[in-house]
Amino acid sequence: MGMEEKLVGQYVAYTYFKVDPAWRRLPEAERAAHKQAWVDVLEQHSARFEWLQSYTLTGVRPETDFFLWKITERYQDLIDLGAALNGTPLAGWLSTPYSYLATTKSSQYFEKQSKAKRMGRITPRAADYLVVYPFVKLRPWYALPLQERGMAMREHAQVGSEFYTITNHTTYSFGIDDQEFMTVFECEEPADFMHLMQRLRETEASKYTERDTPIFVGTHCTHRNALDLLDGAATAVVKPAQEEHRRRPAPPRPAPEQRPTRTCAGRARRATARRHSRRARGRTPARRALPRYGRSRRSGRRRAAARRRRR
Repeated sequence: MGMEEKLVGQYVAYTYFKVDPAWRRLPEAERAAHKQAWVDVLEQHSARFEWLQSYTLTGVRPETDFFLWKITERYQDLIDLGAALNGTPLAGWLSTPYSYLATTKSSQYFEKQSKAKRMGRITPRAADYLVVYPFVKLRPWYALPLQERGMAMREHAQVGSEFYTITNHTTYSFGIDDQEFMTVFECEEPADFMHLMQRLRETEASKYTERDTPIFVGTHCTHRNALDLLDGAATAVVKPAQEEHRRRPAPPRPAPEQRPTRTCAGRARRATARRHSRRARGRTPARRALPRYGRSRRSGRRRAAARRRRR
């Protein structure tokens, strides 16, 4: 490895937040001020991070509402950002049920890797969804020969390569957090990841999994949108195409002179069509056929008698 490739790795952190339900009972103006102060701190520190983004979990996980995905080369940046966020009014209403820390490095099981992976770096692609979970292997895994572990991991990677819409960002936590790995996947649809995980259960490496929970499926959004979802100020995380469709105005009604002329014959046809439509839906019972003899026969006799009287 040349000297130009000996770059500093990255610290990767995931911090989860849960808002106190009592915060939602504050006046709307006060909640808005809390949100703005939180967003201002994130924007002030964004230049120090390679990646600092919010992901919402509202409506998905009951124990947490949103989380921050942070990537930086300097450990101190994580401390400074945490201290600045603690100084905001919103921090007094937030708890942190989960927090994970990891670093990047190249994999020992793959000889052919991209330059970025050889340098131990990850570059997010800003997909719509992010799946995050801590991962711990059974200790017998590390007792296997390196060649045998390499074969199992290459089989694992081969299955993952079949799902081209999913990008894996595995980072390492040995000695700096409770888990061994932080396994992260960017995807276009959460259901795609479900199919991937089902396939991976059949691989050899899967037998050595000790723990791969809890699993979080976050939706990528702006910092303000993640906060607006806490109190319903934003009703949904809307994609741009969907937003354009929602705001599309209704077509104008034609002018009176441009509307089709309605004739008596046309009204009769429409009335007949409505009657048949209601009958087909069971709203109007069909007219009962008259018997050949009975009431219709008596009516005929009355008509014949009336004609005789007129003569």
